[in-house]
Amino acid sequence: MGQVVVIPLPIWVARGEMDRDRFETLVIRAVSELPSEFQSRLANVDVVVEDWPTARQLGQAGVGSRTRLLGLYQGVPQTRRSQGYDMVLPDKITIFRKPIERLCRSPEEVQRRIGEVVRHEIAHHFGTDEKTLRRIEGRRRRKGE
Repeated sequence: MGQVVVIPLPIWVARGEMDRDRFETLVIRAVSELPSEFQSRLANVDVVVEDWPTARQLGQAGVGSRTRLLGLYQGVPQTRRSQGYDMVLPDKITIFRKPIERLCRSPEEVQRRIGEVVRHEIAHHFGTDEKTLRRIEGRRRRKGE
């Protein structure tokens, strides 16, 4: 008889989560992969990773369950800024790690989802409303992109 080899389950399968540093690296990569014309217009925007949204963030987003909010843009969209808009705190894009991990079945799916969430929240920064984004994302899914 041959030797039996036991291969341990990867950490992802065993616990359903990714190392925080790896997750943050994927967020940085998603931002760096944006087209240069978008990157150059992201001055004064902080992108941060949090495990879960707070009750206040859920209220701002109009979302009732903390597992459903994957990202949040907080700031003044570029389309609503006046000429006197300067010397202000940075806009903030928060990517929520735990809800994304709960939604995904593999590290590759986490990476794809992070990219989607980063692009979605940056679109809000540039003034695209939620209804328009949902319509665009729905079309993209139907095309299989």
